[in-house]
Amino acid sequence: METPDAYTGATVLPSDKDSAKTKKTQNFYSSAEDEPFEKFRFGGYGELLFQYMDYSPNRLSGSGKGAAYNPRAEVSMPRFVLAFDYKFGKGWELGAEIEFEYGGTGAGVEAEYGEGIEYEYEFEKGGEVALEQFHITKTFNRYARLRMGHIIVPVGITNAHHEPINFFGTTRPEGESTLIPCTWHETGISFLGSAEINKHVIGYELMLVSGLDPYAFSSSNWIQDGSQKKFELTHFTNPAIAARLEYSTPFGLRIGASGYYGPRTADNTANTNTTHGYDINGAVGIASADLQYMAYNVTVRANFLYGWVQDADKINRLRPNSVLGYEGTPVASNAISYFVEAGYDIAGACGQKWSIIPFLRYEHYNSMLNPPAGTAADPRYNISLLTAGINYRPLPNLVVKADYTYRMVDWGNYRPEQTVSLGVAFVGWFISK
Repeated sequence: METPDAYTGATVLPSDKDSAKTKKTQNFYSSAEDEPFEKFRFGGYGELLFQYMDYSPNRLSGSGKGAAYNPRAEVSMPRFVLAFDYKFGKGWELGAEIEFEYGGTGAGVEAEYGEGIEYEYEFEKGGEVALEQFHITKTFNRYARLRMGHIIVPVGITNAHHEPINFFGTTRPEGESTLIPCTWHETGISFLGSAEINKHVIGYELMLVSGLDPYAFSSSNWIQDGSQKKFELTHFTNPAIAARLEYSTPFGLRIGASGYYGPRTADNTANTNTTHGYDINGAVGIASADLQYMAYNVTVRANFLYGWVQDADKINRLRPNSVLGYEGTPVASNAISYFVEAGYDIAGACGQKWSIIPFLRYEHYNSMLNPPAGTAADPRYNISLLTAGINYRPLPNLVVKADYTYRMVDWGNYRPEQTVSLGVAFVGWFISK
């Protein structure tokens, strides 16, 4: 769900009076005027997806020309999220979200330490059930609030605004969701708030959260799998710092900047004895900037993300226990991702209350932008995508999406990959009191 606003702590979702052609900008930290509630509310969002692809599911196993030609179709339920907000009174509030990914439950790994280390698996189904948010918030005033618990890390536009009505494609922007956790949620403490002057809103959030596990870093997904969700307990010996600043104008422009710094990921491995004595720091840094413009039936979104991993060469010399399912491939010192998408509401321009929005999106990312010494760069991780599609929104909180994506690998030096997708998504509150 949309991260709770900085004043009430309530999750901001569109009401029936909102629409894709609305000229106002939804702010990450705006007040919940669109959907007020007195005591509690229950809602959620979900996605259904059909895809036709002309390439092998193992994209990196083909000949030197790229993934093998293998036409196939898939249908899935990427995510279904249930959200609950409850006001205790006197400024105290509970917020919780449970996410079901791909219709099933995931796997848990319990580490048992003795003379050696043993791992206990609990597999049930190929999907995942995750506690995406669970936090208690104390509101002092609009400008200052304190949140404790399991919270969203709002680095990048997709983590900050991750509901399916907040991007045009049938799937989330591929670059962000490949390089970093998405939706990214960690346990920690957050200080946030906002200020408004003449309808210009500035919001901020500063947090201290659990750090990443460097054993889960990889060539294909950079630090995406680094969140310590494989284990029942989370290391907090060396936490990370994350921050987001967002500025919204009354004329439809929203600008955001976010960052992340984890000073010593080496102390967050399942067994820190494997990293001691190797002089490994493993610091991780990420910087991101994003914008959205929504006015006069035009919507434009863009995001830029750049990251670095210290001591990537030393991390790559270690090999994690294969029982845990780590990929075990080399991680790059740097990675990059950027995209821009633009759409125009044809129905809105004709005065209709529903929306038809054709759109274009260009995206580029490279999870092996700068490999460390001793590691060869793999051009197959240098990806560009061009997507064209259409969104039909009969209601503000319901959208039917269709798009076509042409994926280029290493600027066209490998066989291109094509995907046709159809999706349905919703977001809203079911009960509010």
